Order: sequence, then C-alpha cells, then structure tokens
Amino acid sequence: MFKTRVTELLGIEHPIIGGTMQALSLAEFVAAQANAGILGILASASFQSKEELRDEIRKTSSLTDKPFCVNINLFPMLMPVGIEEYIQVALEEGVRIIETSGRSPAPYIEQIRNGGAIAMHKCARIKDVRSVARMGVDLVEIVGFECGGHPSAEEVTTLALLPQAVDTVDIPVIGGGGFGDARGFIACLALGAEGVLMGTRFLVTKECPIHDNFKQAFVEAGETGTVMVRKTIEAGRVMRNEISETIFEMAENEATLEELVSLGAGARARDAWVKGDVQQGLISLGQIVGIIHDIPTVKEVVDQIIDEAAEILNRLDRLQVASR
Repeated sequence: MFKTRVTELLGIEHPIIGGTMQALSLAEFVAAQANAGILGILASASFQSKEELRDEIRKTSSLTDKPFCVNINLFPMLMPVGIEEYIQVALEEGVRIIETSGRSPAPYIEQIRNGGAIAMHKCARIKDVRSVARMGVDLVEIVGFECGGHPSAEEVTTLALLPQAVDTVDIPVIGGGGFGDARGFIACLALGAEGVLMGTRFLVTKECPIHDNFKQAFVEAGETGTVMVRKTIEAGRVMRNEISETIFEMAENEATLEELVSLGAGARARDAWVKGDVQQGLISLGQIVGIIHDIPTVKEVVDQIIDEAAEILNRLDRLQVASR
C-alpha cells in the first residue's frame, strides 16, 4: 500500500489518477477506475449541456460508491460552455473533487471551495504551479513534454519539471507524462510527487470506449508513435497517423486556423474512434505508449503496478550498502 497526502485528501486507495481523456472519459470508464481504487475523471467538455453532464454524473454514481472527479476544461473552445454552471452541477450532484485544466482557474476556485469540493489544477509550467498554489488550490498536477494532450510549448520533460514543482510549493504535487507502469510509478514518487497521473496506459484497457482498432494500433506503436501538432491555438501530442501528419504539415506551412480546425474537429475525431478508422482519428497519446504491449482491464493495470512497485522497492532496498 502507498499512502500519501493525495490518497488521504482524495479518499482513494492508490495514489494514481487516471488522466482525463476527451470524450472517452464517460461513466463506465470512470467508474472502472474508481472501483480499481484510483481517481477517475469525467470530462465535462464532452457534454453540450449542463443537464447532459448531470445525467453522466448520476450514471457514474450509480456504478461506483468510490470518489471520482469532474474535469472543467478552461482551454478556448469552439463551442464554449457555462463554466460556472458546469461546476455548480457537479457540486449539486455531490462531486467533491474538481479538476481544472488549461487557463487560470482563479475565477472558479472560490466557487469550488465554497461548494465543499477539493480544487485540483493541471498545468505544464513551473510558473503556473506557483501561481495556482497562491490562488489556493489543494493539489497541483504538473505534466511534461512526454504527455499526451497539451504539454507546454516550452518542451520541458517531466524529469526536469517535477522536482522543481515539488521544491516550489507546499501543497501535494501529482506528476504526469511518461508514466505507465510500476517503474514509472516509483520514479514519480522518488522525484517527490505524492500522486502519479497516467492517461495513455488506461487508454489501452478493455473498459476504454474507443474502438479496438485503436487499441491494437497503440499496442503496435513505438515510442515514436506520437507527434506534436498545433490543432487550434494550443499545441498537442497525439497519435501519429495520416490525419495528424497532415495537420502537422499544414501548421508548418502556416495554414489558417479555420483550415486546421476543419481537420481536427472533435466530431470528426469521435466518429473515427467509433468506427475504428485509425488513420483519421485524432487522439491524444503520450510517448509512454512504446512500453504498452497488452490490453488488460483497468483493475489488472492497477493491481500490476502496485504489486510490482512493492517488488521494485524491495530490490532497491537490497542495493543499499551499509555505511562503514
């Protein structure tokens, strides 16, 4: 067992957070993570109305009695939602952990805290870690350039970012980007984190609601199976395929925002995820995909990480040489 301030604050068994995965982070998937003893996160931006979000929260609650989280996306969106309304729905439905990501959460922290929830923010730069800590968040997540989704354009790796983040603030830090097994789990904790954020590893599980064609493609991908693209105004690391290569080339040739958005639109991506068109689906994917070679259940992933992490600690303990 690994107990940290993250497990105590969030009420979870293991200090592992399942990364928010766009429209894939739905009730069954999130509940599977919660039931495995880690934190699952619903992606509120997947829902076009607050009532759709309310229904999904209620569905998740019917599938687990464990804590789960709702992500509030603060990145610019083509179809903006009412941020305060979405937060209020989550609070009304008893969600007690709210993750914000993207832009500054300053306008929303008071609402979250006054609603009795824990405020957790995900960022990719040290200056943002300092900033949100001053704002009063309870936990901060820091992700490096290896991560799927939106790492910093500054291109700094998790190995460099995480120790600095830990040294910078007193609140618990959760590390993400490049972690997908027990070795990464122990390394992240050794760097000072009190929780480990994993997205890509849980993307390749039986419960993840993406077509099996994609899961098989992830298993066959190597460490070079991702590419950084500028889909809109935010950089993103995604699966390397025909659509991402096209967007990358167009961005390099200074294509217009409208041209890029037409190729990277969420509806088009979701259609590909459902149909299994691996060449046309734009999907966030981390470089750690290179170590993933199977498609287990979420619980099997978690159990293997925790069991093997204990074995790693025993091995390291044996390496320690007594002082003379």
